[in-house]
Amino acid sequence: MERLYFVHPTAVVDEGCEIGKGTKIWHFSHIMQGCRIGEDCNIGQNVVVSPGVVLGRNVKVQNNVSIYTGVICEEDVFLGPSCVFTNVINPRSAVPRKDQYRETLVCRGASIGANATIVCGHRIGRYAMIGAGAVVTHDVPDYALVVGNPARQAGWVSEYGHRLDFGTSGIALCPETGQRYCLSEGKVEKI
Repeated sequence: MERLYFVHPTAVVDEGCEIGKGTKIWHFSHIMQGCRIGEDCNIGQNVVVSPGVVLGRNVKVQNNVSIYTGVICEEDVFLGPSCVFTNVINPRSAVPRKDQYRETLVCRGASIGANATIVCGHRIGRYAMIGAGAVVTHDVPDYALVVGNPARQAGWVSEYGHRLDFGTSGIALCPETGQRYCLSEGKVEKI
């Protein structure tokens, strides 16, 4: 049967993975048994995708990213170079905790910057943007921009990644698309 995705000769893809049509897996990456990768994904070099990980359609994973068991990325997620996920809150080498993995959900369209760390058990909202080097220790709302260590909210962004200025009206426009957004009771929605 013809393979409908690309795997570089140096990459390792274990038996028992689901990999969607049009996906590309690059140099020295390891795709482990039992993970599911959607269509049209791009997995950069030296990436680890652990068992049980789910990547939706069109997920872009840059070089040197570690995606551990418990992570689910919905479609159109961007994972920047060298970002990392955890899956246990209190790891110890001598204490097995594979039964204590916590799920992390990265919702549709979210972007995680280079060298960011996502501590397990949290939800990264739709179209949220995590700044480079941020350490996320709590849930991130839809459309939020978070930066720093620990990550704190620094504003809001559009689906195209532009900062939104709500002024006093509670309405903002994406400068690239003209899409309108409403800020009400601490939540942003596209209108």
